[in-house]
Amino acid sequence: MLRSLALATAIAFGAVIAAPAFARADAVAPAAAQQAPVAVVQTIADQLATAIEGHRDELKKNQEKLISVIDEVFLPHFDIDYASILVLGQHAREASPAQRERFARAFYNSITHRYAEGLLNYTRGRVKVLPFKGDLNDKRTVVRTQVVLDDGKLVSVDYAFRKGRNGDWKAYDVIIEGISYVTNYRNQVDAEIRKVGIEQLISNIESLGSKALDTMAKDNKDKS
Repeated sequence: MLRSLALATAIAFGAVIAAPAFARADAVAPAAAQQAPVAVVQTIADQLATAIEGHRDELKKNQEKLISVIDEVFLPHFDIDYASILVLGQHAREASPAQRERFARAFYNSITHRYAEGLLNYTRGRVKVLPFKGDLNDKRTVVRTQVVLDDGKLVSVDYAFRKGRNGDWKAYDVIIEGISYVTNYRNQVDAEIRKVGIEQLISNIESLGSKALDTMAKDNKDKS
């Protein structure tokens, strides 16, 4: 079950990944600005399957190539700057612009390294995008999906989108079974900053990457 939930989490963060560099150029989806968020998620979920199928062994042997592929296609669809400010919470006001930029990059890198390998277990049809209900908000909206686990059970995964000034829609939060990744990490980051300070936190994430996230999660769990 833990392996299945790990897969669900990996897919949740990977479902906004477009086709990698070695995919056919004519298979690239229209820009997010030309699609409603629900269409963006559906298109990219399909492209993720295409990207993984036929390249699984290659990417499994070369994680750095997998990471570089994610780097090329993930950032255009995820507002990491806005997400990182939400994760920093009240501490975002205390951080300098340079610190906010470093935190955003370090946090993004740690997340991709933590979940990249889980994406190799992704197969076509794992993500079911649910029909959109209600009116499309002009600024923010939520796309609801279900991830099919190995045992056939369904996990609810929602993606929060916001529209940028240039009109394109980008995801900024992932909610798995009602648990927001932004809120979850904000609590961990808040506790760590109060313990070691924001500069040390950033340095820890820069040097330790996903291990720093694991340590924060463990410390947070021990205190709860």
